Amino acid sequence: MSLLIDGIGELFTADDDGTVHYDAAIVVEAGRIAWVGHRLNRPAADEYLDLGDRAVVPGFVDSHAHLVFAGDRSGEFDARMRGEPYDGGGIRTTVGATRKASDERLRANCARLTAEMLRQGTTTVEVKSGYGLTVEDEARSLRIAREFTPETTYLGAHTVPAGVDADEYTALAAGPMLDACAPHAKWADVFCERGAFDGDQARAVLTASAKAGLGLRVHANQLTAGPGVRLAVELGAASADHCTHLTDADVDALANSATVATLLPGAEFSTRSPYPDARRLLDAGARVALATDCNPGSSYTSSMAFCIALAVREMGMTPAEALEAATAGGADALRRTDVGRVAVGARADLVVLDAPSFVHLAYRPGTPLTHAVVHGGSVVGSAADSGTAASSVE
Repeated sequence: MSLLIDGIGELFTADDDGTVHYDAAIVVEAGRIAWVGHRLNRPAADEYLDLGDRAVVPGFVDSHAHLVFAGDRSGEFDARMRGEPYDGGGIRTTVGATRKASDERLRANCARLTAEMLRQGTTTVEVKSGYGLTVEDEARSLRIAREFTPETTYLGAHTVPAGVDADEYTALAAGPMLDACAPHAKWADVFCERGAFDGDQARAVLTASAKAGLGLRVHANQLTAGPGVRLAVELGAASADHCTHLTDADVDALANSATVATLLPGAEFSTRSPYPDARRLLDAGARVALATDCNPGSSYTSSMAFCIALAVREMGMTPAEALEAATAGGADALRRTDVGRVAVGARADLVVLDAPSFVHLAYRPGTPLTHAVVHGGSVVGSAADSGTAASSVE
């Protein structure tokens, strides 16, 4: 069955340098986009959906999220808002709660968050491990994550467990833990940062992961300038994430590579830290993505629209640049060409906005603008639904 989506007042495709199309229509067949053009030229289809001149954008691609966890860290957030600095140490609190949780509890929490994301327009999400930090718990986290998305990331090198030697743990993460986790993961990631893993330790885990057939991602330069970004570029990582503290050499390295700079403004909002300078990266020619970093400690938001608004207000991006980063940029960070864009052959993932323009995503922050979500050609739900539309966003 083919579906004609008509009455699109404004269409942002993220496929043609930010060009906006008006009075558009889309034809979907077998879950893919078969035709895009002006509504006056629309072909016939088996079914018809009129959007009443609403704006349409690609489904959001959230390329950095930590969704397999248990516990709550609202007290930590409250302490930060009263002036305590963020140092990443709270990760161990979540590790303790996650280890104690049953599979059913972890699965239910991941289902809740992916459904919440889908209702807000996120149709593709990456999910990391990293709150187990034992061979068994990391593998368990990835098995659960894989039930919700194929974009699973092994993050055994998230932090060093309390009372464990850092070099011994690095050897574990690059050896037996990796062996147990690689069958359930597409990617590997390392938190290369002061207080976590230094450049040599991060290199050991990443090179072993590449030999195991995993793609690479790096938590880089979040708290301080350091080796993370340049290590990501050197090893051909798909993405260097956070990129808050960058030297000129870091920016040049990103601009002259295929490594995407994934910016996570929800973390800066939640930790009262300086925001990344997206304008500097874009002007240098670097590819930029936006993601939520959804996690219980430093960025407990599932809203890509919120991150778009922060990027426009705090990071020097135009609304069009921020939306492209949240869609096509995220797809590039996952090295996907089938999502994040409205183009013939792409998966039919769309967000229908209760607004005349995509600019409202930043213009009306905090307002639930998602009228409906189309995922793989099917209308799966909207932000107004009281129930869960779906529990997987692939």
